Amino acid sequence: MSSKTIITLCEVAGSVLAMAYALLIASNTGNEILGFSLLLISALLFAGWGFLDRRWAFFALQFFYAASAIIGLIRWA
Repeated sequence: MSSKTIITLCEVAGSVLAMAYALLIASNTGNEILGFSLLLISALLFAGWGFLDRRWAFFALQFFYAASAIIGLIRWA
């Protein structure tokens, strides 16, 4: 699999998961654990994209999102 294909996969999957996270949290339906799990996976995918595409500020930003997801998981567990 080429680097460009992996970058596209990380970009698309990360975006879809981030949208699902936002909808789950905003819906206030008791799906916080699932939502924050999706945020964590999304942040990891975006970090992979940032690393492979050498977007270092974007890569660094994903550590904040991953930390937010972990805090959310601990808070709602």
